[in-house]
Amino acid sequence: MPGLVDLSHTLADSMPVYPGDDPTRLIRTRSIEDDGYTYFRMETGMHVGTHLDAPLHFIQGGAPVSALPVEKFAGRGCLIDARGQEVIEYKPEYDEMVSPGDIVLLRTDHSRLFGTAGYYLEHPVVGDCLGEFLIAKGIKMLGMDLPSPDQPPFTVHKSLLGAGIPLLENLTNLAALEGQGDFEVMAFPLKIASEGCPVRVVARLMPSTLP
Repeated sequence: MPGLVDLSHTLADSMPVYPGDDPTRLIRTRSIEDDGYTYFRMETGMHVGTHLDAPLHFIQGGAPVSALPVEKFAGRGCLIDARGQEVIEYKPEYDEMVSPGDIVLLRTDHSRLFGTAGYYLEHPVVGDCLGEFLIAKGIKMLGMDLPSPDQPPFTVHKSLLGAGIPLLENLTNLAALEGQGDFEVMAFPLKIASEGCPVRVVARLMPSTLP
């Protein structure tokens, strides 16, 4: 369908995961040759590949994915170009760029390292001031082409999730949205009673921006 941009990594057997997380296994247990049909079993943590963090991930008593309102998972997109910044901080121009209810996406192009050892070892982080600004703006979700918005003690995780703002991590292909005008973001996880979930994230370019 014209105007749809995939922002997700492919889930695969033994794909790289955050250090210390359980490995992902995608195992074929039935084959057409032997059984007449194909069947896979997946063993995975919830924070593998492109995924969503729900408040329960860091907040005691926080909402699991299944309790989040479905309206959270779709909305107007706002792309922030954060390339070249080791710490992504608030800038005054964001006041007009970001609106209440937006799904804000941070483009760093760090996703180019996905699949390498360096992807998880060192990456840009979100500054506390930017996190506080996004909370005050009342955004729906924050997404990024990073494995995490922060490092231990995970203050940005805790502040955003504590404010009821889910996180989308390990996005890719954000460069495809640059200069495309208005777009919507759709990121629907499984209705699962857990603290996170892999998700297919797609941007839909608005009709006025299509050729």
